[in-house]
Amino acid sequence: MVGLFLYLSPMKIYLIILFSIFALPVLAQDAPVKWATQETFFEDLAGKDLPAFSGLTIDKKPFTNFDLKNQVTVINFWFEKCPPCIAEMPELNKLLSKYGKNGVRFIGITHDSPASAKRFQKRNGYKYKIVSLSKDEIRRLNINHGFPSNILVGKDGKIIYATANISFSDPQFKAKSVLFEEKLKAELERN
Repeated sequence: MVGLFLYLSPMKIYLIILFSIFALPVLAQDAPVKWATQETFFEDLAGKDLPAFSGLTIDKKPFTNFDLKNQVTVINFWFEKCPPCIAEMPELNKLLSKYGKNGVRFIGITHDSPASAKRFQKRNGYKYKIVSLSKDEIRRLNINHGFPSNILVGKDGKIIYATANISFSDPQFKAKSVLFEEKLKAELERN
């Protein structure tokens, strides 16, 4: 290959290099670029299985993903020093009040200790069943993209929809919150 360049003029070498720099990336890209964002992360979760996990409830009882088998489930990732997590809790409690009687499970996953989460729940009235996992266990699940994150899981254990904040009053989050609830209703109707 190097021998070939010995027989080419400097101008031809320059043109070959220039062509390689500008033309090859264009040829290699035939689909639009999908930038990695929180939204694309959540979109890519749809249809995937809920990963296995094992934690402790605030009463220090073991709790795993198998405890959610054959149940429509809403999972909220939060921690007690997260202002957006705390701000959405009244909205989440309303969802629980509205759909909990229809058999939907509502689980809050936190990296706070069970004792700390229990005190938080008592002080703040967060109604979800709380499960504590370590930060590493939450990271290995790879289904939350920051805090808060909300994941809707079908009876089949597959993720249906995921979004960050839930708020039906904040214009920034309302459309995705409404979509989250619509997907929840559709899953209930399907079952």
